[in-house]
Amino acid sequence: MKKGILIHSEISYAISKLGHGDDIVIADSGLPIPNKVQRIDLALAEGIPSFMQVLNVVLSEQRVEEVIIAQEVKERNPKVYEQLLETVCNYEKTEQIKLKITEVSHEVFKMETQKAKAIIRTGEYTPYANIILRSGVVF
Repeated sequence: MKKGILIHSEISYAISKLGHGDDIVIADSGLPIPNKVQRIDLALAEGIPSFMQVLNVVLSEQRVEEVIIAQEVKERNPKVYEQLLETVCNYEKTEQIKLKITEVSHEVFKMETQKAKAIIRTGEYTPYANIILRSGVVF
């Protein structure tokens, strides 16, 4: 049996296939998912699992160099925005790196998801709880 935090086989496999600059998206339950992008659907019910739960587990496994979020999250979902900033700060300390944080309009964000290798759909029911994790390298 795999030892570690992330035991979901599809997510683990998707991360293992990432190269430098490849994207994985963690999405709330309402984000449209392009037909050509792998959908990993974890949504069970409202809030289960939450966006932040999934983000924290994925970050335990993936080396990230940039995060992309919608500008609207600041105003429309300040609680998630603050949690995102705290999570990014903790990730930087743990990994001893500096992440680039890019904010784009929600429309641009949705266009960017078309390039993702996979989109992980959560049970999150709050607006703009979405993030693109752009892969870095471990060396």
